[in-house]
Amino acid sequence: MRVLDPTFEETAVGFVPPPRLESLQGTTIGIISNGKEGTAHLFAHLEQVLREGFGVAGVVQRLKGNLSAPAERAIMDEAAGWDAAITGVGD
Repeated sequence: MRVLDPTFEETAVGFVPPPRLESLQGTTIGIISNGKEGTAHLFAHLEQVLREGFGVAGVVQRLKGNLSAPAERAIMDEAAGWDAAITGVGD
């Protein structure tokens, strides 16, 4: 009998999350959507809440080209200039 082990064999690189923002006031928030039907209205409403309720200066919405793949390099490069990012699925 052959038993397969599905665990990842490489050593994982440590991840240190960035410091939490003290406020959203004046920030730029990016929203990355997978493009499924449920995301359009949700993210439009979220943008309104971020601007009106939290004083966010800018909201950048981007749509991935393939809903089941990671965001494209161009989106990820652009995200480096955002203060925070939100991603979501529309199922």
